[in-house]
Amino acid sequence: MTEVNTPPRVGSWTRFVTARPRLSLLVALVLTALAVLAGSGVADRLGAGGWEDPAAESTYATKALEREFPGSQPNLLLLVDAGDASVDDPAVAARAERLAERLADEKGVTGVGSYWQSGTPALRAEDGHEALIAARITGDEKTAGETLERIAPHYRGVHGPVEVTVGGPVAVRHEMQTVIQEDLTRAELIALPVTLVLLVMVFGSAVAALLPLGIGIVAILGTNAILRGLTELTDVSVFAINLTTALGLGLAVDYALFIVRRFREELSTGAEPLTAIGTTLRTAGRTVLFSALTVAVSLAAMLVFPQYFLRSFAYAGIAVVLLAAAAALILLPAALILLGHRVNSLDLRRVFRRGQRPEPAGEDGRAWARSASLVMRRAPFFALGTTAVLVLLGLPFLGVKFGTADDRQLPSTSESHVVQQHIREGFPGSPGGGLEVLAEGRATEAQYGAYKERIAGLPEVLRVDGPLVKGDSAYFTVLPKGEAVDDPAQRLVGDLREVRAPFDTKVTGTAAVLVDSKDAIGERLPLAAVFITIVTLLLVFLLTGSVLIPVQAVVLNALSLTAMFGAVVWIFQDGHLSGLLGFTSPGSIETTLPVLMFCVAFGLSMDYGVFLLSRIKEEYDHTGDHDQAVRHGLQRTGGLITAAAVILAVVMVAIGTSRVTNTKMLGLGIALAVLMDAMIVRSLLVPAVMRLTGRATWWAPGPLRRFHERFGLSESDQEPARAPEPDRDKVGAPG
Repeated sequence: MTEVNTPPRVGSWTRFVTARPRLSLLVALVLTALAVLAGSGVADRLGAGGWEDPAAESTYATKALEREFPGSQPNLLLLVDAGDASVDDPAVAARAERLAERLADEKGVTGVGSYWQSGTPALRAEDGHEALIAARITGDEKTAGETLERIAPHYRGVHGPVEVTVGGPVAVRHEMQTVIQEDLTRAELIALPVTLVLLVMVFGSAVAALLPLGIGIVAILGTNAILRGLTELTDVSVFAINLTTALGLGLAVDYALFIVRRFREELSTGAEPLTAIGTTLRTAGRTVLFSALTVAVSLAAMLVFPQYFLRSFAYAGIAVVLLAAAAALILLPAALILLGHRVNSLDLRRVFRRGQRPEPAGEDGRAWARSASLVMRRAPFFALGTTAVLVLLGLPFLGVKFGTADDRQLPSTSESHVVQQHIREGFPGSPGGGLEVLAEGRATEAQYGAYKERIAGLPEVLRVDGPLVKGDSAYFTVLPKGEAVDDPAQRLVGDLREVRAPFDTKVTGTAAVLVDSKDAIGERLPLAAVFITIVTLLLVFLLTGSVLIPVQAVVLNALSLTAMFGAVVWIFQDGHLSGLLGFTSPGSIETTLPVLMFCVAFGLSMDYGVFLLSRIKEEYDHTGDHDQAVRHGLQRTGGLITAAAVILAVVMVAIGTSRVTNTKMLGLGIALAVLMDAMIVRSLLVPAVMRLTGRATWWAPGPLRRFHERFGLSESDQEPARAPEPDRDKVGAPG
């Protein structure tokens, strides 16, 4: 407690951030304006792919085929609909052939082929009313998208007796990129005003409510500039800008809530603004720093994976977390110094208080203290019951099936989705989704023929086309009997790779990319898990000085994510609520999504965990009373954590309104995880478990205790009371 007449205790960091507050804010304004300029157009430079392992066999084969046989992997499909007529009708055939010839003359287009040129049955619908023209648009994603934009309007629509719609992988990627940009704008228009209303409800003061929004905007704009710079060096996924908005706004709210609440609490005791800022930075500021580090660590784990889709989220996430923390620890104190007691201005709840003195944190916490007392009195019941419910909610994840992102990510009315759906339902085999076998090394016609016979004899093969030979290379096209990426198609990839051949073979195609991606993730997943676990244990130990609390934090955090994973499978894989939420279920979960959602949700859970544990630790240091520390910690942070979780959930739900299924899954899934963590795990499970472990919660062996005394940090502004040592004979007993 800060005494009114005590001389201000100001540390070096406080002096640094408050020495010239107006200058600090002016510099921040200039840098933000520069970030707007530097980050402009970033979305146009981002890619819509990134699910493949760049070092995989399938990636090598894809690049070799694109270089040597550009027509082997068409990425543009024109669906030609003859209406009631047959595609073999002379007038239909003549018009389709002219369209194919015109397409072949387009700049940036190669490998044009069609049903009317080749007579290939796979390019003709089974009902005879539709057929395909296939081609490849060359160049990287950006170049291919520009080419598609230029030529598509000249082919889309009615051409005499036929109607043409445009599809294929390049159209799917381009449409997905466009939809994501539109959806992000809508999500921001939803999230910002709703967040402001919720902040006003939490703070009461409109002035205090605007501060977190300002921090969030600085973090988002700064991250966009960083992503724009990264696109000059590496590939970055367009999906990453969704995470930038969500985390930038959500974490800025978290950090600003924590700092502004502590500042107002200090002011309410009679402290002067400078003294209040000093206390706030020594306590809440340290917690914000630890929180940012734990979130950044969780996101950094995605850097161990080779797919640029996952690495992009690490780039965006780490940048926005650190920028949000920096803004909260540098710009926010400067603003608070200038505002002083005016931070409570424009109190919009005054009319409802009827003369009552407002609480400094926007809540009195008595309900949370009573809740904590109830939970600790019935600790075994709440610990076992809550754990059982969380495990039960996670059971659907045991039936997860992994797949790849395709056109079904888009709304069912989107053009490229419609084209691919027609192909899935009406064409034999999997045109456009077959497997390609690259053969490298000189071989005779007889050797090619013998190899073709061997792969044609595999049980899941519908047909084998080829070989097409060029120099010492050749390729075969293998059509599986079922879907392009179902389990039989994935087994076929392994079977093809085991077929003997007198030359080197490499298998690629949609199913092969999926198999290689799953292998890459499975190989590196233990490394990512170990990295997150070890660094999280170390950071929480440095915060608490306990051996048991870090273990509890990791286990309970992981347990808090079960509902998210269960819901992802039940809703997005199995298709429940698909009509209500407006998406098409592909019957699988994209391989990288669970990794991404775990890293993001685990980091956010640790964010709330650090807030709670730091306040518990502060009280325990002061009193040495374990139960009182748990009650006090929940009393002082329960409402704060819940408010922050609700606001972050609103932002994630706004992201979840996207028409792209992966983005919808990410937004709604993390919103559920955040709410479950704040309202169930932090409110019920943590106090129950800490009551069961008692004073042993704080035990550490001598060397580690001395290490923490020297290097650890805590949210304590006073000299700690001497806490009683736990009874070694009653280590597991409640304190």
